[in-house]
Amino acid sequence: MTLEPPSRGGEPPGVRGLFQQRVAGDDALLRLASLRFAQAAMPAELYADTPRDAERLLDYLPDHATRPTVHLNRGTNLLDPDSRATILAFVDRLGDRVSGLIVHDKRDMIDRVPDLVEALRAVGDRTQGPHVFMEYAAGAPLDWFADVARRARSFERAGVCVDIGHVGLAEVRRRLGTTLPPSARVTAGDPGLQDVVAEVQAATREALPSVLSLISELGRLGATVHFHLHDGHPAIPGLSDHFSFLTRVPVPFEVDGARSLTQMFGPAGLAAILHEATSRITPDRLSLTLEIHQAEGRLPLDPEAQELFAHWRDRTNAERLNYWLSVVTSNHVLATSYLSKLAPRASGGVKQRDERL
Repeated sequence: MTLEPPSRGGEPPGVRGLFQQRVAGDDALLRLASLRFAQAAMPAELYADTPRDAERLLDYLPDHATRPTVHLNRGTNLLDPDSRATILAFVDRLGDRVSGLIVHDKRDMIDRVPDLVEALRAVGDRTQGPHVFMEYAAGAPLDWFADVARRARSFERAGVCVDIGHVGLAEVRRRLGTTLPPSARVTAGDPGLQDVVAEVQAATREALPSVLSLISELGRLGATVHFHLHDGHPAIPGLSDHFSFLTRVPVPFEVDGARSLTQMFGPAGLAAILHEATSRITPDRLSLTLEIHQAEGRLPLDPEAQELFAHWRDRTNAERLNYWLSVVTSNHVLATSYLSKLAPRASGGVKQRDERL
């Protein structure tokens, strides 16, 4: 695929990574995360149930021009008055220390669009503080999601979050529902997958066009958009996404010369998504996070990191976190290396305040 340069110039957006402790242990784990984020010059997205949770994590973040975003508890519901009060408590407490708050959509919102738009007005119709982004998570029709973005675009601090894994899997599963019988087995490791793998891979290839089409429409509408970037595949059992772009899905048979399946996007798909996003959405309305959860392994600590854990006898969890951080930073290199080809970075380092998203 040959991609033409994007039509919008300027500095490329910062690509955040998840900043989390993830495994059991003390704050040495957060200091390890801080070290790796500083080494990668990577901005952050936090997970927090309360403003106090967010403030605690903010204290560990290294300085960066791109302000952090905060993903709120998945139970937060824009249609619920108590949840809206919680969102506004984050707004009041954190102010301009963060650029955005992310909340999930819900299935019951599909038939309550006027109520949902009013809720977005209640939390986002203001001129200061972080944006509130409603994330595509419940598998709603994409035209419904775009319509909500259109209705909310006049609220200065409201926007939408395109989780490309959720969008891609929703489209893939819709297509599989029309091409495979309900009894078809599509899980990796199941012998029945070999019988339907052609249909599964054909559907999987449609994830990228569906994401690109949604980005194009949101750009046309002038929506403010945050992205959650990660890969996945419908044959992965359990949670089928939130994977690195640099992996494949092992299977016990050969497909196109390999005993593994390509994921929905891969590096080329990520490049196409970043190109479309930076081409269609203005920098002041665009932000990005690598939301990669699933990466299990161990990576030995280098001498600088070992000093953080001098008081630990068993460093298993430190090495587990170190491995996960290495996967996140590898994907950060992948994303930022592509973005650097689209527009030169402004000089001045990471200490300057970035007032964009």
